[in-house]
Amino acid sequence: MTHSSAPIPQHPSELRIFGLGGVPEVTPGDDVAALVGAAVEASGLGLEPGDVLVVTHKIVSKAEGRLVRLPEVEPSALASRLAADAGKDARQIEVVLREAKRISRMDRGVIIAETVHGFVCANAGVDASNVASEVVCLLPEDPDASAAGLRAALGERFGVDVGVIVSDSFGRPWRNGIVNVAIGVAGLAPLADYRGQHDPAGYELRASVLAVADELAAAAELVMHKLEARPVALIRGYVPPTDAPPGTGRDLVMDPARDLYR
Repeated sequence: MTHSSAPIPQHPSELRIFGLGGVPEVTPGDDVAALVGAAVEASGLGLEPGDVLVVTHKIVSKAEGRLVRLPEVEPSALASRLAADAGKDARQIEVVLREAKRISRMDRGVIIAETVHGFVCANAGVDASNVASEVVCLLPEDPDASAAGLRAALGERFGVDVGVIVSDSFGRPWRNGIVNVAIGVAGLAPLADYRGQHDPAGYELRASVLAVADELAAAAELVMHKLEARPVALIRGYVPPTDAPPGTGRDLVMDPARDLYR
């Protein structure tokens, strides 16, 4: 069988992922790029062209001051009612409601909400883990801008072109467990579109659009680990699609017209 489409490019069969430690506790106003750069230098790995750095949103949010002290929150009547029904902290639920653009579902103490970024996730991304007591952490206001800023600063420091992913952990429909996903992307294509190409048997791919930024973020979490204070991972050896221009995390958000869960 013959066809006119270009062959699927061959990619290296090895990918290396390094967890970078040594990043101190981040506080509002800290220079995350400087902290990440110092971690890269301390690792002895340096940065090479095409490397991808995955940075957990938590250190970005902390540096950007996206923290809320619960004692300063006055719960609304709705938050108080939901908290009473679910046995939750009304102040935290109030923060979730404030961060939500749209509530998708509330049931059994779980709030599934759409954020202003377009992400649909539990509790609108409001998180009480890895922060001080009586404090919750919000998502960055603009994760793509945060990723772009990190990329520019690191590129200037090391003199190489790298990709940056700002990640967070999301649940998934139909599956147990949470996985890291990309909420901010700079310097790489977040999607690999194989539609119109043919597999070795000649079958034309019609729906194969891979969320490669999410896959890279999920792989990075295996070395970052929730409890290891290792908020940065360096991925080396990833080869992006040759014809895919760099994009942003917003490219991963499904068009509401195609979202069957709305």
